[in-house]
Amino acid sequence: MKHLFLLITIAFFLLQSCNSGQAKDNDRQNDIQKTVVVQNAVEAPAGQSGSIKLTKDVFLKQVWDYESSPREWVYKGDKPALIDFYADWCGPCKIASPILDEISNEYNGKIYVYKIDTQVERELAAVFGVNGIPAFLYIPVNGRPVMMSGIARSRDDTKKMFIDNIEKYLLASK
Repeated sequence: MKHLFLLITIAFFLLQSCNSGQAKDNDRQNDIQKTVVVQNAVEAPAGQSGSIKLTKDVFLKQVWDYESSPREWVYKGDKPALIDFYADWCGPCKIASPILDEISNEYNGKIYVYKIDTQVERELAAVFGVNGIPAFLYIPVNGRPVMMSGIARSRDDTKKMFIDNIEKYLLASK
């Protein structure tokens, strides 16, 4: 019961942060910055390429155990990560998915690309206050993660958007 209360409190806080922190400029993506304490405790699957589907259990082991540290995000990855919050029925998500698979292969060994089905993993979506999809969480190894939503007008522009954001938010500090 205590964990459920903390989880609801975190989800409410993040939802409020997402709603109040959205940029109004159409050329820029919405971003929300959260404080991160980095800890390289658990590695994601070695040598795996392509997007990695996350369940709550895998998320807790490889990304953030919010049940053990509900007040601060302790990132467990050894490389930067991009998390795609999606649903199978979502048109823009269907456009983004194969692009993210390409990105995952192109950046294999440099970043992890994770996918969270918001219809199946509702708790994970709630933890991040995801109320619109597709949404993307860019998690650097050091620093603050950035939440963005939506895709660009074309496939090429969407791929460029992902590459630009990966270079800016995940790999710029390396």
